Amino acid sequence: MEDWAQIRYLRKQGLSIRKIAAEVGCAKKTVERALAADKPPAYKKRASTVTSFTPFEPQVRALLEQTPTLPATVIAERVGWTGSITWFRDNVRRIRPDYQPADPVDTLTHRPGEQIQCDLTFPAGGIPDETGARMPFPVLVMVASHSRFMAARVLPTRTTGDLIAGMWALLSTSFQAVPEHLLWDHETGIGQKTLTQPVLAFAGTLGTRIQQAPPRDPETKGVVERANGYLKSSFFPGRDFTHPIDAQHQLDDWITGVANQRIHATTRKIPAVAWAADKASMTALPPYPPQVGVLRQVRLPRNYYVAVDANHYSVDPRMINRIVTVHADLEQVIVRAPDGVLVARHERVWGAHQTITDPMHAAVAKQMRHQLATPPAPPQAVEVEQADLGIYDRLAGLEVGA
Repeated sequence: MEDWAQIRYLRKQGLSIRKIAAEVGCAKKTVERALAADKPPAYKKRASTVTSFTPFEPQVRALLEQTPTLPATVIAERVGWTGSITWFRDNVRRIRPDYQPADPVDTLTHRPGEQIQCDLTFPAGGIPDETGARMPFPVLVMVASHSRFMAARVLPTRTTGDLIAGMWALLSTSFQAVPEHLLWDHETGIGQKTLTQPVLAFAGTLGTRIQQAPPRDPETKGVVERANGYLKSSFFPGRDFTHPIDAQHQLDDWITGVANQRIHATTRKIPAVAWAADKASMTALPPYPPQVGVLRQVRLPRNYYVAVDANHYSVDPRMINRIVTVHADLEQVIVRAPDGVLVARHERVWGAHQTITDPMHAAVAKQMRHQLATPPAPPQAVEVEQADLGIYDRLAGLEVGA
């Protein structure tokens, strides 16, 4: 179409057929046909190419009409396909949309203070732990839906305790406010059919609600999904991290200086500026912090270590065979005796299969082993006073004399 219009324009300018052909980059016969036609060329649809899938297509379409979600492998079995399953899947994928029901999507609007969306993203290649081994540490991303103000936190695991600790860390430092509700998907640590008890307790302490997006409905939490994509395209590529703390520092600097300072493509506002109105509509943090992290009670075994995330931490061996309370947050592991006395404190390590020993615990254990190995001293001989048996004779004599 463009060539036809350009050829006729150049001819009107007085150029010869040869010069027009050189200018447009086509054959002279093409120029002649374009000048002879008084209408633009109509391109006919190319006839469909017959492939090995063509004879099976009517049967496939009949099955999809009955069950649009029928897996391609099941369809292949029912129609008797014996060729490449990859080729078959590609063709089923091409025609399946013709039979799927329409799924209209409304444009979502978010009031100030209404919602913060939460999700996990995983950097490609992982993040090095303290030993240098690359681990698939999750990154918790939270975005205020109205202003698009975002924050993120690297977590050691995706367990319930660490997810709650991560949410509190971001709410209490980056956001410093509580929205009407927090939106999650059906993350296992948050709850699938129902929210976990620690998550419900956390929401109750904050005076908020935790909602879960419907399954297979990415638009509901599209705000945080797009933030995840932004991180994967603009932050993680080309960066090197030495350990999780380094990754967190780089992430904080980038979010503060770049992500929250840019003009957002959807809102056309700077998130850091729009955040003021968003935050003003939220409630204040609770007067007392919620219980976060991993909390459990165990009986201390003979080796005087407790396990947290496949790592082992020493405890005062004098607590062996007693029930101790283990509390692990994002920074440290604390163990207390039944009466609340502190019996262990360690920095939490993020790797796996590591053993962390407090030298004082090892010294106490050595002393206890030494005491048990030392044989008890033999009992000292006790000198017993010999009785004066003559008294009986004297008594007998006195009796005789009487």
